[in-house]
Amino acid sequence: MGQCVTKCKNPTSSLGSKSGDKESGSKSHHKKGSCAGSGGGHKEDPSVPNSSSKPGNELSNGTKALEVTVETPVISALMGDLRKEESPDRDGLSIKHIEELFCCYKDEQEDAILEEGMERFCNDLCVDPAEFRVLVLAWKFQAATMCKFTRKEFVEGCKAIQADSLEGICSRFPCMLLDAQGEENFKDLYRFTFQFGLDADEGQRSLQRDIAIALWRLVFTQDTPPLLEHWLDFLAENPSGVRGISRDTWNMFLNFTQAIGPDLSNYSEDEAWPSLFDTFVEWELERRKKEEVLMAKDGEGMLTETACSPSTDRLETEGSRGSQTWGGH
Repeated sequence: MGQCVTKCKNPTSSLGSKSGDKESGSKSHHKKGSCAGSGGGHKEDPSVPNSSSKPGNELSNGTKALEVTVETPVISALMGDLRKEESPDRDGLSIKHIEELFCCYKDEQEDAILEEGMERFCNDLCVDPAEFRVLVLAWKFQAATMCKFTRKEFVEGCKAIQADSLEGICSRFPCMLLDAQGEENFKDLYRFTFQFGLDADEGQRSLQRDIAIALWRLVFTQDTPPLLEHWLDFLAENPSGVRGISRDTWNMFLNFTQAIGPDLSNYSEDEAWPSLFDTFVEWELERRKKEEVLMAKDGEGMLTETACSPSTDRLETEGSRGSQTWGGH
């Protein structure tokens, strides 16, 4: 800042002429007044300071007019910007610290944290990049793309969770997880997850089936619906019939888990559910019938085996009697 101050100051000669004219005028007036009062030649009074001994840019009271009138607006603006960067904001956060933290993981070519930097960032936070906490953090940062934080997303995200260090971010995880459990917040997180999974560069409008399965399992980490695993099994076993998941199907599945019971008894095809849900319900009911038949057969087999084979206790009793008989001889 010393160099900035020096460069922003105008040379003393730039306004020295105006200051000098004022001082020269005051000297001339002083001399005329002295001559009139004495009626003779002027004689310097030793008790009166000699204004000619002061620098050209200094007033009689010692104030430098040049620095006050010229330097102050420019330097104040520069100092204000510096203080804005270095000092904490009203929440006690240091924007400078957030920017420095971002630069630790920023890509060399792009002004963003990419896959490699994201992996190092997660390692330093002691979290797995594929775990729920990272999804919640991306939600709080409102990240537009998976495995990427832009500078704006990172800075605004840290401000949103009120953290400007790794330790600060780690300490916010419990609150973020609790926050994600709220009904409206979870609905927002759920819808964010769909957009987060899309490949923005490819202009995708639907999720790939495998990615959708992984994201469904991830977003329901804290509160897993009873039908979730059966739904994911259905998607995995029907690759030819399910190529992608649309936004409507994704959003409606949350309503499906909240409205339809585990036994599927209150599901109606007459309601405005996506056709994929009709197919799933048929598939799930058929699977349950097959499972019941298999369980019934297994039950019958166990009963038959029990009736035909002697019990363990009976064999042990007969064995002990035989040993006693041989012992008697």
